[in-house]
Formats: sequence, structure tokens, C-alpha cells
Amino acid sequence: MPNAFQVVYHNIDQSAALSEKVAKRIEKLQRFSNDIIGGRVVLDSPHNNHQKGKVFSVTLEIHTSGKEVIVKQDQHDRAAHEDIYVAVRDAFNAAERQLKSLGRNPRKSTLAAENFAVLPETAEDDIDDFDDDDDELVTRVA
Repeated sequence: MPNAFQVVYHNIDQSAALSEKVAKRIEKLQRFSNDIIGGRVVLDSPHNNHQKGKVFSVTLEIHTSGKEVIVKQDQHDRAAHEDIYVAVRDAFNAAERQLKSLGRNPRKSTLAAENFAVLPETAEDDIDDFDDDDDELVTRVA
């Protein structure tokens, strides 16, 4: 079943090449998690600053069965994000890293019960006792 992803273009002209690139990256995300239900990709050009150039931002919202992954790449001071394809690449790479980390087993606590050895039960005749008078260990032999 294909997962439903919504792609939104805000202040950007939609092109076939850009749509294809985003679709391929969404398809690639499927390899990192089988729990993806759907999501949303927002491609935006929020600022038209003439000194820095046109800088793009990409926001990804990925809905999984366990957790929602949100990636927001809006680094307006990065010259590399003047290219929409670089901004898309960076956002999807960050999403892949987050999905990989969700797939890993969480770190086990050092105080977890499975980290302690269970001693076998012994018969009452084999139990060692302290002699109250000498504080010496006395072993009963049956």
C-alpha cells in the first residue's frame, strides 16, 4: 500500500523535475522504516533577501505508527540552500538519520532485571550460617 505524502509548494513554482526528485526521496525513506503511515513535505522560499539571494527551506513531517518525525531545514544563512535541490537533499538526509535512530533498539538500563544473574536455589541443609559467638562461617554437612 503506498503511503500518502502531501507535497506543498509555497512561493515556489512547481516543476516536473522537482516533483520527481521529491517523489524519489520519499520512496527512499520507505527503506528506513516499515512503520511510515504518511507525511507532508513543504518546499518554501520564505525570504527574498537581495543580499543573500533566494534561500529555500524544506520541512518534512513523517508520521509513523510509533512517533512523528519532523525535520525543518530553514538555514537561511547557508549559501548552499540557494539551490532547492540541495535543500531537499539535506532535509531528506536528516529525516533518514532520524528514522534510522528510531529503528535502533533503545539503550538498556544498567539496572534492568535481565542484567542481574539469578542464583540457583539451594536445599536448606546446604545453607551456610554464621556462628553468633565467633563470627566465623560454619558449614553444615548433611
